[in-house]
Amino acid sequence: MQLFGIPNCSTVKKARDWLTNSGVAYEFYDFKKQGVSHELLAGWLSQVPWEKLVNRSGMTWRNLTDVEKSAVIDANSALNLMIDKSSVIKRPVLVSDGKIVCLGFTEAAYKELL
Repeated sequence: MQLFGIPNCSTVKKARDWLTNSGVAYEFYDFKKQGVSHELLAGWLSQVPWEKLVNRSGMTWRNLTDVEKSAVIDANSALNLMIDKSSVIKRPVLVSDGKIVCLGFTEAAYKELL
């Protein structure tokens, strides 16, 4: 399993704590340090709609200009934004064997999935 996110994000911290306390082995992938590739995001976008992968309630989205926000109209424009501003990606992203298992974190969802 891989957990993608940003270490100082409170939701990512909760997910990491839950996985550790539940004995689930995972590798943490830090968007800020390791970046995100076009290939990775394109793979995710083939699994989930861009509207779910872009976090439009987070600070990064809210700090975009209206022009930047209105330019995100499809998967390709969302991909470009996520490459440029990885903090706009919904997090954490839990992946197993290249497949998204869960976007975001709730204890109930993780219990059900794992």
